[in-house]
Amino acid sequence: MESFSCQDFKVGKREGEKVVDGETIPLVLQPRDTIQNDVESLLVTLKKNKEWFEAMIIKHSAVLLRGFDVKNAEDFNEIVELFGWEEIKYVGPAIRTNVHKRVWTANEGPLSDSLPYHHEMAQFTDKLSKLILYCEIPPPEGGETPIVPSFRVAERMKEEFPEMVEEMEKKGLMYMFPAPSKNDASSMRGRGWEDVFGTSDRAEAEKRGKLMGMKLEWLPDGGVKTFMGPYPLTKEFEGRKGRKMWFNSLNFHGKNATVTMTDGTEIPQDLVKRIDEIMEEESIQFKWNKGDILFLDNKAVLHGRRSSLPPRRVLVAICK
Repeated sequence: MESFSCQDFKVGKREGEKVVDGETIPLVLQPRDTIQNDVESLLVTLKKNKEWFEAMIIKHSAVLLRGFDVKNAEDFNEIVELFGWEEIKYVGPAIRTNVHKRVWTANEGPLSDSLPYHHEMAQFTDKLSKLILYCEIPPPEGGETPIVPSFRVAERMKEEFPEMVEEMEKKGLMYMFPAPSKNDASSMRGRGWEDVFGTSDRAEAEKRGKLMGMKLEWLPDGGVKTFMGPYPLTKEFEGRKGRKMWFNSLNFHGKNATVTMTDGTEIPQDLVKRIDEIMEEESIQFKWNKGDILFLDNKAVLHGRRSSLPPRRVLVAICK
């Protein structure tokens, strides 16, 4: 199916988009001159072209709806629910607040901080396929959500570190992430364990953590270290051209987290540094406009967040 076979959208251009292995990332879809840009018209158009639209998310790894009058979380939720994709409950270190039905705030950490590239919830599930972001208030400066084709990171790391990549593929990875007891809004990873596990009882938290694949180690200050693994270095997903995706959080090593190989072998710092550099080199920069909705194939692209000046309000929904 060709990208531009749908006559109900106009294919647009966006500064910073890239052609990667023949795919324009992201595919920008705008209202045609003959179609209204209101939410009701958009819902009708999406309903008519649901299968095509989902195919475009997989083909291009990211689809941006731009130029539509999506006013608020309620409008955004209607668009998300139209597709009928199963919702996935967020598990992770970011503080988030439910805004309306399936719509949540994105990471509530300080806007002055940036967020490293990652696949959403990579340590908890590989079933999360669609990460959908909506810009209600674009930042006056900064605040971009850059994305990275994950297979390009895997290819380049294998080229530059063939022996290390092979060793990590064989052994797998172990993660240690710390968490305070209560939410700490001053941190990008400030979600407290009581919020994560929905309890202040340590024994119950250990039970719930075990169900998530975690082992907990309690700290004197009331916080906890969470240990998870082993996890693979890369993954292949059906329908993604047999590409190996860099489906891990190695680049978080040393950034309020510790990552080793499953047998305890340390990860060289120069390798972690090079991951950051490659991700930045392969990144596709994304500047928000008000009303933008960005559909990401979470199995194919990593995403991050640039620091910004306030105000900035980007909302999120996550689905299978």
